[in-house]
Amino acid sequence: MAEKKKDRNSHGGMEGGLGGILKGLGGLLEKLSELAETGRELSKTGEIRGPEKQLRGIYGFTVKVGLGDEGPRIEPFGNIRRDFKSGRTEVQEVREPMVDVFEEEDHLLLLAELPGISKEDVRIDVKDDVLTISAERGDKKYRKEVLLPRSVSKEKMQVSCNNGVLEIKCPK
Repeated sequence: MAEKKKDRNSHGGMEGGLGGILKGLGGLLEKLSELAETGRELSKTGEIRGPEKQLRGIYGFTVKVGLGDEGPRIEPFGNIRRDFKSGRTEVQEVREPMVDVFEEEDHLLLLAELPGISKEDVRIDVKDDVLTISAERGDKKYRKEVLLPRSVSKEKMQVSCNNGVLEIKCPK
């Protein structure tokens, strides 16, 4: 018990708060060099809770390397974002889900992680080569715009959702 108290005080009273984030950045650099050598993917997520129960921030990122000529790519997700006008970091009501786009032989495949969401909660809009995914159920709200490699037809899409994983197939 005393050891836990000591650990808590070493982070300024915030268990897993800013001190924990800074500590994790040191290990991140090591992981990034490993990824550059192996051509893999790294994904990390976390949660920040404020003094009020209504404040709950979800953050995460995926680092992808070894994807042809693209080089390393960092894709953030969650509901913590920087407001470009004020420069402040804010916790937003709507979360941005992690989305992967795969170019298959005969179709384009999109996978989105939407925990707590079913197919009936999802709305998909397409305009030219931009696909917008939005979903809402209870206090879970998601929205993401995805730039596709080409235009797709909404009528030809096959959409399924299983355990919060949305799968969209767009035939070529």
